Amino acid sequence: MTPTPTGRPLRRMTSRSRDEAHRAVTPLELFFDLCFVVAVAQAGVQLVHAVAEDHAASGVLDYAMVFFAIWWAWMNFTWFASAYDTDDVPYRVVTLVQIAGVLILAAGVARAFQDHDYFYVWLGYVVMRVALITQWLRAAASTEGPERATALRYAAGVALCQVGWLGLVVLPEDLRPWVFLVMVFAELAVPPLAERSMATSWHAHHIAERYGLFTIIVLGETIFAATVAMQSALDESDELRKLLPIAGGGLLIVFSAWWVYFAVPAHDRLVSNKEAFLWGYGHYLIFASGAAIGAGLEVAVEQAAHKAHISTTAASAAVTIPTALFLLTVWLLHARHFKHGLAQQLALPVAALAILACTFAGAWAVLAAGCVAAATVAVGVTLASRSPETAR
Repeated sequence: MTPTPTGRPLRRMTSRSRDEAHRAVTPLELFFDLCFVVAVAQAGVQLVHAVAEDHAASGVLDYAMVFFAIWWAWMNFTWFASAYDTDDVPYRVVTLVQIAGVLILAAGVARAFQDHDYFYVWLGYVVMRVALITQWLRAAASTEGPERATALRYAAGVALCQVGWLGLVVLPEDLRPWVFLVMVFAELAVPPLAERSMATSWHAHHIAERYGLFTIIVLGETIFAATVAMQSALDESDELRKLLPIAGGGLLIVFSAWWVYFAVPAHDRLVSNKEAFLWGYGHYLIFASGAAIGAGLEVAVEQAAHKAHISTTAASAAVTIPTALFLLTVWLLHARHFKHGLAQQLALPVAALAILACTFAGAWAVLAAGCVAAATVAVGVTLASRSPETAR
């Protein structure tokens, strides 16, 4: 092995053990995740503009498309890194190239929303995908047999999908949503097809930690977005009494979302590819709804400050719908597997319905939703403490 300037030798890119002890997220992975904040923030800003201008349907569709691009790029790197992170110079350089691609993608988010111009989103993907293909080819060159075949199938699948995404750039605008739909299924099919003969050796604790950290990122972005909206409203409005319920309810929602997500050990569910694929793919809804809560809070603040051209009910729905979706998806993906008894099982689904009902509470809708979310956490903690299974 050849020494590198970092002191780490150049390594063969062979898979890491699933039973590796003390496997933790690296500083490079944290840096990679942090750069995604820019893209998530851009998507949130555009969603706020669309909803506030009473273009919720088109705004949500554009948000779903752009957020998929952001989330899937993060997914590709996360699962590869869990299996093949060598942390040597070539690996670090290629990862930094991927980060450059993320920033190009982020720069193109506004164009994608406003003009349906996906060129820069596509270009950012090209940069990220060339880097990812390089990583898979390096893994293939360092392995043999089924593991090599898996790496080559990943490289080929990623390359073919990237060619397919070109349709968003060259085809007529009315065909682009259909191109997007086809390409979503194509992208989601690559991992199960690539791993049909041999699964990559992702690490359950490492994957759970990466997903948990990204959840914290989107919730943190929600708090930041709501704070900026509140500051802007206070600078131009004296109606503090209208803003305080939104601020209080927003904090309760975000705090409760964090509590609910981290209440159970997610890695215990990741015992095979079948569970891992469902859990990993399902997080699209968790991440997208978590970030959308922040956009909804911004909309609610703008509506209260008379800057949004929508009703109070519509502004409230911008908060309650993503909050309910977040709670319900967390329950479906892993929380329900750790609940004992009917009361524990029903807590989150009932809370989601109650939060949706809060939409019609007028100016107090966000605060009411926050109180429901907080009460759900309190009920969950109480039921868990009384459960004989939990005590054991």
